[in-house]
Amino acid sequence: MLAQGLPQAPLAKLAALEPSAIEDYAAWQTTLKRLGISNERHVRIVTEGALLGAVIATGINPERVIVSDDAGQFNVLTHALCWIHVERGIQKLLGFNADQRAALAWARSELWAIYQALKAHKAEPNATARGAIEARFEALCTTKTCFESLNRALERLHNSGAELLRALDRPEIALHNNLAERDIREYVKRRNSGSTRSAAGRRCRDTFASLEKTCRKHGLSFWAYLLDRLAGASTIPWLPSAIFGAHSEPAAINYAHPSAGP
Repeated sequence: MLAQGLPQAPLAKLAALEPSAIEDYAAWQTTLKRLGISNERHVRIVTEGALLGAVIATGINPERVIVSDDAGQFNVLTHALCWIHVERGIQKLLGFNADQRAALAWARSELWAIYQALKAHKAEPNATARGAIEARFEALCTTKTCFESLNRALERLHNSGAELLRALDRPEIALHNNLAERDIREYVKRRNSGSTRSAAGRRCRDTFASLEKTCRKHGLSFWAYLLDRLAGASTIPWLPSAIFGAHSEPAAINYAHPSAGP
């Protein structure tokens, strides 16, 4: 909450509270009112902090890595940036002459070379490769080209270096959040398509969409799964067992902002 800019006064009131479990929304609103926290921004920060604390209290590892497209709400726990989204900041630049276009081509080529080196390091981590990646990233970001817009983009990359190179310390994480983007893109499509005629219809649609995606990600036939459950055969494993069997201790979560483009 401090990192999100919550002032000292509400922070002090929260610190004075005894640890407790707040059961529902109404009880939380009563707590906020009792503490005198009413500013909309302060309420949002405190509520997000309380929710994160509740998640950690259930046993989620606070060192878990969140991979995102840099949307601020996902900058929690240990944060890593999606390489594909970051590269778009350079991709969208337009060079106005041959020298600027050559500088852009060089920068993008270097960036993807570092990405490929990171992928190789993830497969077989070693100190020599790590040092080479860090040095190459530093050289890229500190190069001054003839294109000022590119120089500013490289400076932003440099400022985000720790989050971009997170895989050097955590080789188990993904370098991008494309899977999350594909999931959220279907949600956005449903949201913008007129939706369903009732809340029950929406819950039904969303539940079946979630089941279908989970089956697909774990190599299961959704149709076979439905037939198995409708017949009561239960020959296909319970889906949570398939998820946790494949990822007994998930190391990272990939998040995409609902408004993110393709």
